[in-house]
Parts: sequence; structure tokens; C-alpha cells
Amino acid sequence: MGRIKMPSAYTILFLIIIIVAVLTWIVPAGEYDYVDPEAAKKEPIPGTYHSVDQEKQGIWDVVMSPVEGFYEAKDVALFVIVIGGFLGVVMKTGAIDAGIARVTSTLKGNEKWMIPILMILFGLGGTSFGMAEETIAFYPLLLPVFIAAGYDSVTAVSVILLGAGVGVLGSTVNPFATGIAAGFAGVSIGQGIGLRLLILIVGELAAIIFVMRYAEKVKKDPSKSIVHDMWEENRKSFLSKDDENEFPELTGKRKLILILFGVTFLIMVFGVIPFEDIGITAIPTLWWWFGELTALFLVSAIIIGLVAGLGEKKLISSFVSGARDLLGVALIVGVSRGITVVMNSGKITDTVLNLGENTLADVGSIAFAVLTYLFYIPLSFLIPSTSGLATLSMPIMAPLGDFANVARDIVITAYQSASGIVNLITPTSAVVMGGLAIAKLPYDRWLRYVWKLLVILMVIIIAALVVGVVF
Repeated sequence: MGRIKMPSAYTILFLIIIIVAVLTWIVPAGEYDYVDPEAAKKEPIPGTYHSVDQEKQGIWDVVMSPVEGFYEAKDVALFVIVIGGFLGVVMKTGAIDAGIARVTSTLKGNEKWMIPILMILFGLGGTSFGMAEETIAFYPLLLPVFIAAGYDSVTAVSVILLGAGVGVLGSTVNPFATGIAAGFAGVSIGQGIGLRLLILIVGELAAIIFVMRYAEKVKKDPSKSIVHDMWEENRKSFLSKDDENEFPELTGKRKLILILFGVTFLIMVFGVIPFEDIGITAIPTLWWWFGELTALFLVSAIIIGLVAGLGEKKLISSFVSGARDLLGVALIVGVSRGITVVMNSGKITDTVLNLGENTLADVGSIAFAVLTYLFYIPLSFLIPSTSGLATLSMPIMAPLGDFANVARDIVITAYQSASGIVNLITPTSAVVMGGLAIAKLPYDRWLRYVWKLLVILMVIIIAALVVGVVF
């Protein structure tokens, strides 16, 4: 018998579109009255739900829904594509690779301190731009370094995968998780940034302590390693290689590029924080949205390309190449938005909201926040695309928060935290399975090693959500 394969996110989303279209023939249609029907953040007025005539969706509606979804989400899709181009230019300069390689070579002989420093650097990449696939390049560099220092392959994998992964879990301004979710929830990406920063700091600290304790235990007694039976095999395999020279040198030019890279995200944070809404009048609120953020990353990509001396052809080709890498994400946004198009056209979106109002509004705001987080964990396994999950669920889950008196940024934090924790272990992730394959670390042993940290992270996240609701 052939091995059963999980269908792609596209297939799952298309199947959901078909199922939702069928439901428009079965589920009663209805509508709420909204505070402002034309606003990006549509707030339903509790108790105003009423029945309307059914608008049954047919085959043509199913076919057209991803197209209409792409039209509705064009600002988000363009933002994703331009971010891809920006990252393509930055990665072409070699600045990020050179920076981490320099840290690694500088700390050789003090490998113990490489663990927190590198995990923090990878975490900053995860929380700012969703660093994931980019980490694959660092396994060949760090595996020989850690194994030569008396650690095992699990330590090296943990530094990279958990460092960046917990950063993504605590996404402060990650455009692919927080940004897209905020867009479809109708709130600024800056709202809730304090709570997400709390999760990032505490979560990354917990991960660092977890990894350092394991690493020290293994260094003192190699038999404590979960891959102790592969100890000699791994030493022969990884120590025979010298991949360090493959990484570019950290020149003055690349240092400047790293500064420009960081400044870009700082400007982004400043542009999206609604200072007026939190009572700060001394600092101007720019009220930036996807249009302004897209322009920011476009201009920054050009400046970084010019500083790197890429020249017109290399700059454009690296931008286009980076944009091409994220075209799939942009298409997923359109396809998943098609589900909302069918639900809205079939007038069953508000029926689902009404069901949620009747069942969840009375559970209390704390219980709602925790249940939302727990709900997103299995949903993240089903739809591994963070952007697709955000586009699919936020039009429903964000207004449900209104009924339960839970701020929409809390719903966003619950979603991204659940998605982030699943992406540390999901077997459908090329980042997880690719990293484990390079390290020759069996998947079942990774689960046996990391499950205690997952429990700790879940407790941290749930506690943070409760704090966010209460305060």
C-alpha cells in the first residue's frame, strides 16, 4: 500500500469552498445590523440577527470565488509579494548569513553562549519577518560546530528550529502571520504588540533555558542524548565537513545592510502603532496600512540593493526571484478569501456568527480567549499555511470576539500562537522535516525531546492571553 499523503493547502481550501457552497443550500440565511457596514472593521450589533432569503451558491460561484477573493485581498496579496522581493534582495546581499556566521566564528570555544545568542538572533528573524525557510542554510554550519564542542545534533537543531520557531510563535510584526490576520480582522498590526512581545520574551527565554539544560546534560554525559546510539556516526558524518567557508564575509557594507534591514522594521512598527488609541498624543500616529507598508518595503529593497552594489539587473532579478518565492502565499490568500466570498454571497456568515454569539458569548471573555487558542491548534494542523488560516478564519473569529468582549488583537494573538506552536512539530512543514533530515534526527525522537517544552509554551501562551483579556 502507498503512503497516504496530506493534500496541499490549495486542495484543502478548494474543498472547503465547495463544502461552504453546499451549505448555502442547507444553512438558513441571515444578517446582522452593523455599526458601520462600510468600515474595514465591521462590528455586528448584538441581538440584531434576522433571517433573509437564501442566496444559494452554484458551480459558477465556486469557480469565481477565488478570483473575487483575490480582488478583495489585493492589498494584502501585493504586500506579501513585495515583502518577498524585499527579502530576496536582502538574502542576495548575503548580509544575514554573514552576520550569523560571524557570531558563530567569534564564539567558537565558548559554544555554551552560542545557544542563547543564536536563539535570540533567530528569534528576532522569526518575530520580524517570519524567518523559517531561510534557516535551512544554517544547519550545515552549526551542526559541525556544536558536535565538535561535545554537544549533539539535537542541540544544533534546537538552536535553529526552536530559536526561529518561538520567534514566529511570538510574532510581533511578522507580516505573514500578524500582518495578514490584522488586515482581515480590520485592526492595525500595532494593536496588541505589547502582549505579543511578552509572549516572545518569555517563550524565547523558556526555550533557551530548556535547550541549555539539555545541552549541558549531554556534554557531561553523552549517554543522556536522545541520539546517543548515533553519536559516533554523527561525529564522523558532520565533522568531516567544513561548510563554514560557504558563508560570506561580514564586510562594512553588509553591516550597513543589516542596519537598514532593522531600521525598515522599526519604521514599520512606528507606522502601524495607533498611539492616539492608547492615549499617547506626543507621538504622531501615522495610521499606515498595507499600501504604505508595501511602499516602505519596496523603497527599502531598492536602497539596500543600491548599497550592496547589485546593479540594476541583479537588483531587479533578485527582487523578482524573491517575489516569485512568495507568489504561492499571495495565491493562498486569494483562494482562502474565496471561502469568505461564498459565505458572504450565500448570506451564511452572519448565521455562523449568530451561532457563535449564542454559544460562546456567555462563556466569558477569559474562557473565549482560551477556547479560541485551543480551537486554532487542530485548525493549524489542517491548514498549515499561516496566511491561508488567517484569511479563512479572521472574518469569523474576530467579530465573535466582539460578542465576548474580547479585543480583536487577542484573537489574532491566539491564532498566531497556536499556528506557531504547531509549526514546531508538524510533519507537513518542509522547514521541520528538512531541518531534521539534514541533521539525521528521526522525527519520533524530536517529538520525544520537544513535547515538554510545548507544554511549557502552551501554559505561557494561555497565561498571556488571560493577562491580555484582564488588563
